[in-house]
Amino acid sequence: MSLFHFLVGVAAEKLNLRERLEPLHDQIARQVTQRAQEPAENAVTQSSGPLPEAVLLLAHGTPDTLGEMDAYLKLVTGGRGVPPHVVHELQERYAEIGLRDEPTPEGPHLTRWTLLQGRLLAAKLGVPVYVGMRNWKPFIADVVAQMKSDGVRSARTLCLAPQNSRTSVGLYRRAVETAAGDDLQIDFLAGWAEHPLLARAFAEKMRAALLSARATGARTAVLFTAHSVPCRTVQASVKPVEHHGMVLATEPDTYNSECKKTAARIAAELSDILPESEWYFCFQSQGISGGPWIGPSVEDTLSALKQEGYEHVVLQPVGFLCDHVEILYDIDIAFQQTARELGITISRAESLNDSSTLIQALEDLVRNGYEHPLAPAPHTSAELLTVLAPLEEPATAA
Repeated sequence: MSLFHFLVGVAAEKLNLRERLEPLHDQIARQVTQRAQEPAENAVTQSSGPLPEAVLLLAHGTPDTLGEMDAYLKLVTGGRGVPPHVVHELQERYAEIGLRDEPTPEGPHLTRWTLLQGRLLAAKLGVPVYVGMRNWKPFIADVVAQMKSDGVRSARTLCLAPQNSRTSVGLYRRAVETAAGDDLQIDFLAGWAEHPLLARAFAEKMRAALLSARATGARTAVLFTAHSVPCRTVQASVKPVEHHGMVLATEPDTYNSECKKTAARIAAELSDILPESEWYFCFQSQGISGGPWIGPSVEDTLSALKQEGYEHVVLQPVGFLCDHVEILYDIDIAFQQTARELGITISRAESLNDSSTLIQALEDLVRNGYEHPLAPAPHTSAELLTVLAPLEEPATAA
């Protein structure tokens, strides 16, 4: 695919997304402006709903030591596992970001930040907040068992992946509902990609990073990213697709569009310093499993931006709420190497981690739930192929 067609495709995607958001743009802008003018402590609590008995936060999980990598990857892949050389490669990546043969006092980044987010949220709410991981300790099933032992009968459950996807959030939901059974009532909140305070939390971090980058005088673009997923898990299909023991519906998944809507909300928060023409979106960390993954990739997008005359790119992943391997290795190490080879420089916005605005967003979700501002827009088969086909494989009409 040529650079021209690549950039035209990016522009068309942004235009299409903007048209879908326009019906509620003014309303949401007024809400954001009103909240921005309120004291931080009152920004989400003026119309607070009743508190639940307890809260359960769900996250992906990560191994505590390098020796646990093989067992961890078997859980991630639904029991299939990966070849030994892949296990070794991932051990090397995790070692570069601090994982060791023995547990470290602070624990791996994802675990310690998620547990801290749970403690900060509990302090705001005044109710117990539990944290369960789908692919490692503390396992969801073990945490739910502890909740039952503690006498908890109902809990609002929130997945710390803002963009809803049946192959990620759907697996979390199945895990927690299976563990809960009939003894624990689960109020599961799936997908909060366009929450105003989520956008504000990301924008706060990006504002500082963008202003710092521009101070160098380099022509700078902003690149929002989200984790890629296999095309087969999000595209419409003639027959149902099996994934990790789940039979997926034949309708297209909303993950792709929700990631882009999060990016658009962040850009709107930054409209005073970030023109529409200077931000872009792509998918990162494509896997090595068979079949295509959704794109374009960071590598291809950086190459296109370099050819377009940009000298520096500020990255921000919009689906991750704290530091972990896809940020600390993929962006800070691997993409830095890619940028050097291309002759361009990159930086990234700080992760949300213990952001007070993020904690306010979580508090608001627990108290008031979440209503999607806009119903998922329908896709034609041809549009899906255009959106999801890898950059190196030209899309063809169905």
